Amino acid sequence: MKATREHGIIDICTQLHLEILADQGYQGAGGTVITPIKRCPQTELPYKHKRSNTVHAALRTPVERTTSRIKQRRIFRHARISPNRLTSVATAILTLMIYTSKRLLALRCPHLA
Repeated sequence: MKATREHGIIDICTQLHLEILADQGYQGAGGTVITPIKRCPQTELPYKHKRSNTVHAALRTPVERTTSRIKQRRIFRHARISPNRLTSVATAILTLMIYTSKRLLALRCPHLA
């Protein structure tokens, strides 16, 4: 949260009308940040909110999995290219991971397809 505030990422995404999927740590961040719905203490979430959280998690899963694999395999450890190029490479890796994933979003959440 600190880095997103320092670099003004939330403000930039708000100006560009880009929605950001984030975890519960970003609740209250404002802008176009979309977080899971929290339940109140000693209450049960309604079905539509549970379903919303399921869809939210399904959308975030490929990115989280790809980030984990990049860190595990230390893919960029010895990279000698500019950070801008690294961003493009990371985006390409993410795109390929989502494309080749066995659990396509359309299969998990057909109402989004």
